[in-house]
Amino acid sequence: MNHDVVDYISPEAVFTLDGLFHERVKRSPDGIAYRYFDEQTGEWCELTWLAAMQEVVRWQQALMREGLAVGDRVAIMLKNCPAWVAFDQAALGLGLVTVPLYVSDRPENVAHVLQDSEAKLLLVHSTDDWHPIRELDVNLSSIQRVVSYKTPPESGNDSRIKGVDEWLLSSSFGEFQHLVADADALATIVYTSGTTGKSKGVMLTHGNIMQNAWGSLVVFTVYPHDVFLSFLPLSHALERMAGYCLPIMSGASVAFARSVQQLQEDLASVRPTIIVTVPRIFERIQLALRSKLEKSPAYARCLFEWAVTVGYSRFEYEQGRGRWRWCHLFWPILKKLVASKLQARLGGRLRLAVAGGAALSADSARTFIGLGVPIAQGYGLTETSPVISVNHAENNVPTSVGHVLQGVQVRLGESDGLEVRGPNVMQGYWNNKEANEAIFTDDGWLKTGDVAKIDATGRITITGRIKEIIVLSNGEKVPPADIEAAILRDTLFEQVMLVGEGKPYLGLLAVVNHTQWQELANEHHLSSSWLPSAWPDALNNRQANTFALSRVAAQMKAFPGYAKVRKIALLHEAWTVENGLLTPTLKIKRHLILQQHQAQYEQLYENFKLS
Repeated sequence: MNHDVVDYISPEAVFTLDGLFHERVKRSPDGIAYRYFDEQTGEWCELTWLAAMQEVVRWQQALMREGLAVGDRVAIMLKNCPAWVAFDQAALGLGLVTVPLYVSDRPENVAHVLQDSEAKLLLVHSTDDWHPIRELDVNLSSIQRVVSYKTPPESGNDSRIKGVDEWLLSSSFGEFQHLVADADALATIVYTSGTTGKSKGVMLTHGNIMQNAWGSLVVFTVYPHDVFLSFLPLSHALERMAGYCLPIMSGASVAFARSVQQLQEDLASVRPTIIVTVPRIFERIQLALRSKLEKSPAYARCLFEWAVTVGYSRFEYEQGRGRWRWCHLFWPILKKLVASKLQARLGGRLRLAVAGGAALSADSARTFIGLGVPIAQGYGLTETSPVISVNHAENNVPTSVGHVLQGVQVRLGESDGLEVRGPNVMQGYWNNKEANEAIFTDDGWLKTGDVAKIDATGRITITGRIKEIIVLSNGEKVPPADIEAAILRDTLFEQVMLVGEGKPYLGLLAVVNHTQWQELANEHHLSSSWLPSAWPDALNNRQANTFALSRVAAQMKAFPGYAKVRKIALLHEAWTVENGLLTPTLKIKRHLILQQHQAQYEQLYENFKLS
């Protein structure tokens, strides 16, 4: 096989996502489509495109027995696996509308999505996932069937529940059905993560998603021999397009990671060539590196920093933005001693890593790119299927989000808010006229809600979020994301949120890393109130507060004076999806965090004078 030959399927050739899958099976029946880890055998297994289609037919036959009509909504709450794809493709072929759910989401959020979408069928991993939802005081009468992937031990008196084996029966024969051949037909309703309130249902068509994948393939070449590692949830719009639709379009294979906790092992086993992820994954790896380096000898820290500096300098030179330097001669040695070890942790053959879903910090970009990990930052929204723009490998400015995809247009509206239109823009929000009126301009452009700059070449840089920009009482406007990312370079802080709307100065709510806290207490010979036995009361100690504030200041030297954090509240309880303070995509819910810590917030502005 020639590894330099691509095999793309254009959206115009197939019209729908299920048509795309069917065409891939015709072209590459014996190619490897999916790899997954079999918990029973403890081994990685492979599924060809033809075998995957046979599974799709089984799922479709089961769906047909439910008496569903074209346009009905069916919901899926599984972790990434071949069954997710089989269910989705089977539903799409029947003209059904898939509603993906996060397995980590809170029951009340799931119930809201099921009720709002009026889903008629729900696929879950276990009845343990369904019972907490059913017990809520929410009308879920639209649900006619609950299919449990794990055979239910007891369904009680709920006749709607069936185990997947019973539901699928044993039949695997039959023809795949294509009941819809319209690219503008509704394919899925993807609910936003709900950072500012109830999640809204984004209506995406077959054409929306396929055109976005096609535009991505114009930017990045993907070969049939490429291997994607899928670990962002398929309920995330970025994974749905770039980690699911795009591999079908290009003929690449996808390996489904077991969990974030086992990601390191899966990277080593699968050795992916392409990963699509959110910046948080890189930040976690970087924090682990920094934490390990802090305990290493001084020479090891210096060697690491020098490798990053030299590597990034080489990157700038190769991009045509920097000049050649004599230190570049040392790269082969630095690569062997430092960079190759990081690359090995990522599988050793990674040729592309696309980061999106949130801002990639400049420090993370510099570290990974400097050590030879080819990260390209992109930008988009669920409402835009989701990619609007992305950096090209040969024209990569990590502090920006690159240029728009083919066919996408952008402009700056009121307050430099970025607006977009193109074939990737959603039909609208499901059953939400008010939200539709708010997000679209009178002339049909979608308002992203992000503040941006666009240079003469069309390169986009996101500078903040309109609703999240903090306006101090003196009129200074402070986008919090860059400052928060800078503070999080210090491993003492697990999570942070900048505050100060309408106030004379900035304050900070900061969740402290307990392990780092103990190590710093011992290292700096701090008072007994810092001892582990005093945890978490020690966080209220003035000396501790002053020390933490000094560490914040050390990370903020590059920011203007008005952006100085003048007071800090130290917290011990993490913000999580389970306690409702993080979205399933790990974004902080600022309004809820502020409500939860109202007392600490008010103390930040009591009896404090500006120096």
